[in-house]
Amino acid sequence: MTTRTARGTIIVAGGAAAFLAFTAAPAAAETPVGEPSSFTSAFTAMATPDQVLNADGVATPGEPGATGTFTFRINSDENIVCYDITLEGVTGDYMSPAKTATHIHQAAVGAAGPPRIAFPNPSPVGDGPRTSSGCLQGPFTTGVMANGADTGTNFDLAAIEANAAGFAADSHTTAFAAGAVRGQLTPIPVGGVETGAGGSVTDSSTATVAGAGAAVLGVAALVGLGVARRRNS
Repeated sequence: MTTRTARGTIIVAGGAAAFLAFTAAPAAAETPVGEPSSFTSAFTAMATPDQVLNADGVATPGEPGATGTFTFRINSDENIVCYDITLEGVTGDYMSPAKTATHIHQAAVGAAGPPRIAFPNPSPVGDGPRTSSGCLQGPFTTGVMANGADTGTNFDLAAIEANAAGFAADSHTTAFAAGAVRGQLTPIPVGGVETGAGGSVTDSSTATVAGAGAAVLGVAALVGLGVARRRNS
């Protein structure tokens, strides 16, 4: 059940007593920026419906047959994250108590956790692939409030570099409110340098992606970045 209060705060309730409050993002929200000249790390998440959990950490399968490929490149010195997201087989509109429905959550395997970054939802909404690409610079906001503060408040991208396995990427829809797909972040090389531990590359055009399941999809995501940006420019 969703209830709108006089102040515009929305309470979303499910189950016996679970609830989540959210408000409009403050003025100091993340800023869309151009790609930095270097990255300190890169990560991928191969998202599937079987990894989805609800807010209580209970397995709640997402949309059957759907997949998501999330590729993130980070410059933690400037607190910038560049993202390339592709959703396949996801249907219906987006829905989330956050300001968007596509997130990085601070959540390990088999656990629920708060969103730390909210990304623009991949588009177009329809039966075909949905994509989203760009770069955001913190401070970050999600629109979700916990303990009186936005869950993105004071979040630093260095936390992902310190423990990528403690973070997951997902996207939520009206039919699959817990998540249509979800996947844990895994470090990948950038320019042949192992990242997630201080490695960096100064020319993003030489970025390479390797690792189980990422060799094809991750490279496609990075190569497609330039095409997508030229189309949107």
